[in-house]
Amino acid sequence: MSAARRGLGWLALLFGLLGQGLAQAHKPSDSYLRLNVNEQADGGQFVSGQWDIALRDLDFAIGLDGDGDGRITWGETRAKHDEIAAYALARLGIASDGEACVISVPEQLVDDHSDGAYSVLRLHLACPQTKNKGESKPPARLTITYQLFADLDPQHRGLLNLQAGGQTRTAIFGPAARTQEFVLEDLSWSRQLSAYIRDGVWHIWIGYDHILFLLSLLLPAVLVWRSPGWQASASFKGSVVEVAKVVTAFTLAHSITLSLATLGWVALPSRWVEASIAASVVLAALNNVWPVFHGRRWWVAFGFGLIHGFGFASVLADLGLPQGALLLALVGFNLGVELGQLAIVAVFLPLAFSLRRSWLYQRLIFVGGSLLIAALASVWLSERLFNFKILSF
Repeated sequence: MSAARRGLGWLALLFGLLGQGLAQAHKPSDSYLRLNVNEQADGGQFVSGQWDIALRDLDFAIGLDGDGDGRITWGETRAKHDEIAAYALARLGIASDGEACVISVPEQLVDDHSDGAYSVLRLHLACPQTKNKGESKPPARLTITYQLFADLDPQHRGLLNLQAGGQTRTAIFGPAARTQEFVLEDLSWSRQLSAYIRDGVWHIWIGYDHILFLLSLLLPAVLVWRSPGWQASASFKGSVVEVAKVVTAFTLAHSITLSLATLGWVALPSRWVEASIAASVVLAALNNVWPVFHGRRWWVAFGFGLIHGFGFASVLADLGLPQGALLLALVGFNLGVELGQLAIVAVFLPLAFSLRRSWLYQRLIFVGGSLLIAALASVWLSERLFNFKILSF
């Protein structure tokens, strides 16, 4: 049996395992939480907000499509308003100066985003008020706990836009950052920069498609192609140089498109960007098993890095940054992405180099891992193209 046919057999087996529920993957979902802290209390309310949650995600969680026709109508959404509010509020906690706020949803609407329809929850926050010389004053800090879809979707992110004191603060909630505290004071540019760096690090660490693409490029770094196959690299320095080429090419490429998209000079439909990112993971992983660019992988990193840059830019765009903060956010977020990547490289490369001569690495990790990555990314690709989900049971 040829190597190609054996590879296809492994791929079919992996797809079968995926179909039985050994993996869960779907189009990445985001919700958008906007909070505004007022200097002057509006009817005694210092904090107000709005929360946009994708209808497709709510349908996945609680079921909105009552007649099962594949379309979610306004009537079906309205009939579930109470259930939507109860589900969402059970997974959001906000505390003002250490004391819990009572959150209610007096109004619900529907709005369209670039990736579909969203339920819009208008938030009313009744927070304990601090007194200063007999007068109420806005909170000095907010603590937010975000757990929406935490039990269903490890890729889900909550994107926060917090307006306070004439400044915009942003944050990304995900598996590594469920609870975050925000001190509502004037921020220096250095503190704002550090916040955007943190957002960039979190984004790369919870962006499984970006991580798997990077790993697909790193897996051959401790090997050398000598026809008819891969052999262990003789030099750790050589592996470091190879990784440096790949990471530099990827960084340069995604920095270009991240900048162009964030500044509004180039725009692509988010659905096709996400599908292209999934396709890049498939191709990069399969290139390890049936190499085409075995000696020029930095070309692959650069070419597909251009697409990944648009994916990174979508996060900054969705955070709703003011024009004056774009440059600082762009620099900080991009730096955070690079630090997140370097952390992955620093952990992976020494371990891979130490195992490179073993059957465990060359067959199970390199070949088996590449096929598994390709299979998983193929599911992502299908879901992002055709907008469906696969749930692991």
